[in-house]
Amino acid sequence: MRKLKKILCALCAALFIILPACGSQGERAENVALKKDGSLHIAIESDVQTLHPFDHSSVVCSYMNQMTFSKLFITDPETLKPVPELVESYGCSDNGLTWSFKLKEGVLFHNGQELTAADAVASLNYASTFAYCKRYTSFIKSLEQTGRYTFKIETHKPYALTLYDLSANSACVLPAELIAQGHDFAQEPVGCGPYILKERVLGDSITFERFDSYFDQSNPDPIKEITWRVIPEGSSRTIALETKEVGLVMDVAQGDVQRLMDTNGITVLTEKGTRINFMSMNSQKAPFDDINFRKGICSAVDREALCSVATSDTGMPACSPNPSVYDGATDELTCPYDPEKAAEYFSLSSYDPEGMEITCLCYSDETRRSAEVIQAYLSEFGINLKIETMDFAAFLSLMLDGNYQCAVAGYSSSNMLTYMKGLWHSGSIGASNSSRVSDDVLDGMIERAETLTDEAELIPALREICLYTNDLSLLLPLYTSGVVRAFDSGLKGVEACPTGYVAFQDLHY
Repeated sequence: MRKLKKILCALCAALFIILPACGSQGERAENVALKKDGSLHIAIESDVQTLHPFDHSSVVCSYMNQMTFSKLFITDPETLKPVPELVESYGCSDNGLTWSFKLKEGVLFHNGQELTAADAVASLNYASTFAYCKRYTSFIKSLEQTGRYTFKIETHKPYALTLYDLSANSACVLPAELIAQGHDFAQEPVGCGPYILKERVLGDSITFERFDSYFDQSNPDPIKEITWRVIPEGSSRTIALETKEVGLVMDVAQGDVQRLMDTNGITVLTEKGTRINFMSMNSQKAPFDDINFRKGICSAVDREALCSVATSDTGMPACSPNPSVYDGATDELTCPYDPEKAAEYFSLSSYDPEGMEITCLCYSDETRRSAEVIQAYLSEFGINLKIETMDFAAFLSLMLDGNYQCAVAGYSSSNMLTYMKGLWHSGSIGASNSSRVSDDVLDGMIERAETLTDEAELIPALREICLYTNDLSLLLPLYTSGVVRAFDSGLKGVEACPTGYVAFQDLHY
């Protein structure tokens, strides 16, 4: 254990190195003035895999989609409940199988065409052809346009998540005509969102300009042009904000949070998040196909120590792989840190950890720091955890194809059932089911919960799923992220909400 403590101390020391801010106060004041041209630069950590709304399950890609597309519903950042965006009114039949919707009139796409029910129907049908969207569209039995602005959805059974699923990316509405033409939305995203793509420089930046005919004109002075800059290094993102090269940092380096809070002219907002970070273990590959080996891994790592190193204590240690913020969560049947118990589980497994070599994938500074702590703890049991850090696109490709043993990743959703469906249902393999678990009992539990529209029945069902997945130990839960947003104090409209949502169309100076 002495060796382990030395490693952790070294990691902590590396984390808290403070880099000097660049530029004098005079230079910074001058740069502030430059931002008054109505433009905004936003710093992100990872490059964008695609601009297509349906062909990914990535947070950073969703930010880009939010710029150019609008959805039938969105998730209210305060209540975490679905509220209409493009829908004006809606209703459900007494038997819970037929949903009727009326769209807002006069909404224009970027190409000048008016949005109609034909576009909504075509978009939902199109979304259902993508693996990432199937878990949000599979509840639909039939779609039918009933008028120029009205349509209805028939479901296979009463479905508790209908409006939640119509708040997902799969509910972005695209022009039906362009869908029929095979338009490349990944390169030219045409929607009815608040911004239009202006320029993309791969690996560097993406620039959007304001869509003057955007249907929601509640913000009288929206930002005219927004440029997203890819800055992989956390310290570089911090310096870019301090020197006014960017006005907003979406991915704040955890070790720099307090530093930014103490900096004049910079505002930092924090909020407890819904995202759980974990080391995903591929249950279809050795040694993680053995439940006792997985339990050994979960018992071998001290999550509180990991939080100190990886998040500067801004995260909250997690024991269950299901988010504690939602009803139905429990830590029962989990594997908390217990080295003696870990040794016992390893002895019961089919694999001898001594001398074993395992490869763990990472894609960022934060995920690598987590992996390094896990590496130190597993070394106490003779396991050599090799860490491979790559760009996010390569990381995601390997994850989705199942070509990995384990990886440090995370997942978030606006409600517990959608989270469970995404992480645990076999239909999500190849998308967000990163452990690649395929369990008929678990699938049945999730599918039953989906029919429970009464919360008095739903919450106990969610707790049963939580207990079942806790016991399977398919992931090594690490911590629940805090949502942190750091920005120029002159920028208004920025929010920090549990899901990480920011209404970019509401930003203004």
